[in-house]
Amino acid sequence: MTIDPTTSIGSVELTVGDLEVQASFYCDGIGLRELRRTDDTVELGAAQDGATLVTLVHRPDAPVRPARTTGLFHLALLVPGRAELARAVHRVRTAGWRFTGASDHLVSEALYLDDPEGNGIEIYCDRPREEWESDNGELRMGTLPLDLAGVLAGVEDGDAGDGMVSGTRIGHVHLQVADLPGAEAFYVETLGFDVTVRAYPGALFVSAGGYHHHLGLNTWAAVGAPAPPAGARGLRSFSVVLSDQNELDAVWRSLAEAGYDGCDERTSVTDPSGNRLVLTTI
Repeated sequence: MTIDPTTSIGSVELTVGDLEVQASFYCDGIGLRELRRTDDTVELGAAQDGATLVTLVHRPDAPVRPARTTGLFHLALLVPGRAELARAVHRVRTAGWRFTGASDHLVSEALYLDDPEGNGIEIYCDRPREEWESDNGELRMGTLPLDLAGVLAGVEDGDAGDGMVSGTRIGHVHLQVADLPGAEAFYVETLGFDVTVRAYPGALFVSAGGYHHHLGLNTWAAVGAPAPPAGARGLRSFSVVLSDQNELDAVWRSLAEAGYDGCDERTSVTDPSGNRLVLTTI
């Protein structure tokens, strides 16, 4: 199985205990806009007429996700360029939140923080693909200090912009998994993603179409980590978007042949570590 090279990550759905606090954080701190709301859900996107990027599902009685379990490591919002990354810095600071990290990954520049319920968030911009380098067929990625002064030099001091701009999307999702061989069997051998990086201890990065990664997979919580309790706060699902129905059918056939649960629904499937994927088309 080789997955469609135009495959992308569409959106992330989170179970939250406090809908209003979480919605306020994602709007005021991150810069997303509220697109739609029901009694128990809020859909958020970068532009008022744009696609949903994050959906918050209110479950006030949902248990807190225990430490050292599988699930979301972070969702990653890809902004169009360095200037928007700089505005994200000012926006988060103005809203009174703090970053937990900032890194130069060679292929991208990234900022990290957590939402009020502990879900990890990365905000990043890519370097041009022609600047990406490889060693022996493996993409060269690193974790170096971010040139924050260089990033901030692109905008006026304190310029937070008017929220995240059109063109912002979910660039990738990084998951905590129970073991890397099982994750590779699912995401690479069955779904058909390509391995781009194996060099990080305890982690694997996979993508479609030569991107640096659409999915990060790590065992940093613990090798053999259990899934969180059913209905726990945190990752509810994320969507994998294929170009058309033929490509989607091919993925479902591969999943069915490999015996993964959930295939009969032809909507979503759960990976071996309990992370739920919604499979869809553009």
